[in-house]
Amino acid sequence: MTQPNNPLHGKTLEAIMVYLVSYYDWDELGEIIPINCFRKNPSIKSSLKFLRRTPWARAKVENLFVNTIQKKE
Repeated sequence: MTQPNNPLHGKTLEAIMVYLVSYYDWDELGEIIPINCFRKNPSIKSSLKFLRRTPWARAKVENLFVNTIQKKE
């Protein structure tokens, strides 16, 4: 089943986080989505662990990713 209109299709959570960190940096990311894993000793690994267990936070990250790539187009 293909999802040509879904910007998250085929993107891993890790790829989304790497993109957002390179686009915004940790400080700005922590301002946009105020969660501790972005503000205190942030790392991709610790963020992934938290986001995989926390659906509301993952949804915020995914929404930010979609909005960010739509701004670039």
